[in-house]
Amino acid sequence: MDATVPSADNPNPNFMPVNSTWYYKVVAISDQHVNSKATEVVSGTTKANLIHMQKIPILIASFLLTGLLWVFIASARKGKKLYVRPLAGIDAVDDAIGRATEMGKPILYILGLGTAGDIATIAGFTILSRVARRTAEYQTKVIVPVQDPVVLAIAQETVRTAYLEAGRPDQYNPDNIFFLTSMQFPYVAAVNGIMLRERPATNFYMGTFYAESLILAETGNIAASIQIAGTDQIAQLPFFVAATDYTLIGEELYAASAYLSQEPVQLGSLKAQDYTKAVLMVIIILGAIAITLGWPFIRNIVTINL
Repeated sequence: MDATVPSADNPNPNFMPVNSTWYYKVVAISDQHVNSKATEVVSGTTKANLIHMQKIPILIASFLLTGLLWVFIASARKGKKLYVRPLAGIDAVDDAIGRATEMGKPILYILGLGTAGDIATIAGFTILSRVARRTAEYQTKVIVPVQDPVVLAIAQETVRTAYLEAGRPDQYNPDNIFFLTSMQFPYVAAVNGIMLRERPATNFYMGTFYAESLILAETGNIAASIQIAGTDQIAQLPFFVAATDYTLIGEELYAASAYLSQEPVQLGSLKAQDYTKAVLMVIIILGAIAITLGWPFIRNIVTINL
């Protein structure tokens, strides 16, 4: 098979099977004329490389991240306090729960339309645990309607565990965490109905959201609820920013897990990621400056052949 012709079995035109023999014809050309007497056929056998030299930047970045992870996790386990930028949306959680308690109204917690395997949904479970623990202490009702059976099981266990840790397992009511429907807009319509009937004091939107984000937020405004949202869906962030009181933007939702739990592994991972991003940003800035000045050395160093 010709290595330069892509096919279903060989999608990469530059791929050469290991231990295969290839022949090349070397022809000398002078003044646009081919010198037939200077033609030579050479051959070679391919072998695998131990190291892909053009992947070295990925290896360096992996070592950098691993080293930072080890350093920060070890520091956190030794009791060193790692600074995490305050998140207004998380700081407002306790105040929002206190408001619901004073008004004698429930709290509505929406985990979005993601599956249990989505990172945003997992982060939503962490915040749900914190909210449920506080509602157990204040004896405030929390309502969690979901649209996925697996998310339902995890949400019920999360709330049950939170009530147990708060020392009030008798207050846990599994009927407050229930399944509605797996279809998008019927689910949204049902949640909107709950908002208008129950008039919750606080609405939480934590997870993966799509076209329903503004519908939910506007209905929450009609119900006069304090609203705290968080999602990693870039297209939906403007709607939450405009229609809710507090919004966790993108990675702030992921950082909320470490911010709330203060666990060494999560804090160390968060700090390691931040420092790695800082290093990459410096490299990008230096590369932009170097290329602008006509010095392509940084671009050549970090060039990765995919």
